[in-house]
This record gives sequence, C-alpha cells and structure tokens, in this order.
Amino acid sequence: MTNLNGQLITVLGGGGFLGRYVVQRLLARGARVRIAQREPRAATFLKPLGGLGQTQFVAVDVRDPASVARAVQGSDAAINLVGAFGDMQAVQADGAGHVAVAAKAAGVGALVHVSAIGADRESASAYGRSKGEGEAAVRAAFADAAILRPSILFGREDQFINRFAAMMRMMPVVPVIASNAKFQPAYVGDVADAVVAALGSDAAGKTFELGGPQVLTMGELLRWIADKTGRSPLFVDVPDVVASALATGFGWAPGAPITKDQWLMLQHDNVVAGGAAGLAQLGIAPTSLASVADGWLVQYRRNGRFAELASR
Repeated sequence: MTNLNGQLITVLGGGGFLGRYVVQRLLARGARVRIAQREPRAATFLKPLGGLGQTQFVAVDVRDPASVARAVQGSDAAINLVGAFGDMQAVQADGAGHVAVAAKAAGVGALVHVSAIGADRESASAYGRSKGEGEAAVRAAFADAAILRPSILFGREDQFINRFAAMMRMMPVVPVIASNAKFQPAYVGDVADAVVAALGSDAAGKTFELGGPQVLTMGELLRWIADKTGRSPLFVDVPDVVASALATGFGWAPGAPITKDQWLMLQHDNVVAGGAAGLAQLGIAPTSLASVADGWLVQYRRNGRFAELASR
C-alpha cells in the first residue's frame, strides 16, 4: 500500500501516545482513518487534523471479538497499537489474535501489529509472555502481517522520560533500580513512520525491531535527563537483592516504585537484537534523544525557557 490516498485504515488504539503520531501521518498521506478504541471520545482531539469526513471514530474492546470485527469491516488495512499493563493476557495475547482473525475474515489487505522488544512466549514476565503469545496468534491468523517490536518510546507525551524528569524536579535523592539495564530508546515519530512504512508489501510477513541510535543504561539515562533539565539530585543505586525484595513484597501496592513484572522485564536488556531488521530496512534514519528532547524537557528546568537568563 504505497498509495494511501483514499484508503480506509483502521487504527486500534489510535488515540494513544504512539497512535496520535500514526494517525497524523496517515491523514497527511490522504488516508481515511478509523480510530478504534474503548473510549473514542478521548481521541476526538485528532479530528481537526484531517479533512471533512477523513476521520471516523468507533468503540472497540479487543477482548470482544464481535466489536473488533465491526471495527475492521470494510477496511483496506488495519494497525493494532493496543497494549496494557493490566489484563495483559486478554489484551495483548488474546486481543491481538482477535484483531488478526477479524482482519483476515474481513479481507483486510494489510495488517501491522505493534509488539515490543522482549516479546517471548517463554518470558518470565507476564508482559513479555503476553506480547510473545500475541505475535504467535497474529502469525497464525494473518501470516502476512508485519510485526514491529520497538524499544521504549520517547517523545513529548511519553510516560518514561517525563516520569523521571518530574521525579527529579521534586526529589533531591533519586533511587536507581537496575542501574545497568540497557535501553535503546526510539523516537515516537520514527516508530510512527515505521508503522506507515510497514503497510507496504515489502514488509509483509516480516518482523522488525526498532531502536534509536543510542544504547544507554538506566543509570546513564537518568543522569542524562538530570543534565538536560539542569537538576543535580543524588542518585543512589538500589542493590538488586533489595529491588527484587521490594518488587516481590510490595509491587502489588498502588504507587509501588516497581512491580514484580517490571522487575522481571528489567532482567533483560531492551535493545535491538544483532542482525535484526529495523528502522533502516524501512527507510528511516533514527532520531537521537538529544536532538528533540529540548523541545519538551524545558518544562522541568528551573525558570523554564528563561533558565539561561536567570543564571545571568
């Protein structure tokens, strides 16, 4: 699908962090976009970005096969961006299968399924395991689907870089859990471009792992955020035995610093596997964190955009 003009593309989870970028790119290419999610009203902010009648909204719950079938009916392509940290088996494993089955039954021409690095049916973590089972369900029902596995995403609305920047703004001491765990952060705009590119026939049936140009440990990433926001907290590495005990004993509690499943995920580096197809194979040059972060991290600096004047 190199020419998207006039094509109807259903984006499940289109109002989410990645979804809003995907939808913008599809609209810019002239596609008609059907945004499908549990709360369609939460995505109506996207409507002004398209022309009259270019954007549709529909309620869908990927745990309900009937609602998924209604959402993809009549679509030329479908994109599944739905993920969750709760009810993971139903959403990320069973739900992914429901999307693939419905897309095949509806005669949808192309399916892009967004998974995650670390997806593995044998994973010790429920997140990685459900993602792996979701991929298997997609392959079983729609063999030509393109599967994308991004590392952690960064961008203006992310819940990763922003979370730590906000923490450093409030806390003089910042505990660092899994300081040596490695990440390869990918810019959300690049991943959105990859999703659209994966609608092409060259990506059919393939799996891509998406990471940015830098590999950083958790400790390095936190210190980088502190530098960019002009903060100088005291970083304290939490010993693994203590972090594991906290995650196991208190990870279930609301507001816990880390859950047991998150701790299990941190036992493996979140980086692109050697030899894996990635952004380059989709024609995309990766964007570095440093080249775009100033655009929104400025809000966490003392005196904001006037920090330099204040220092004088």
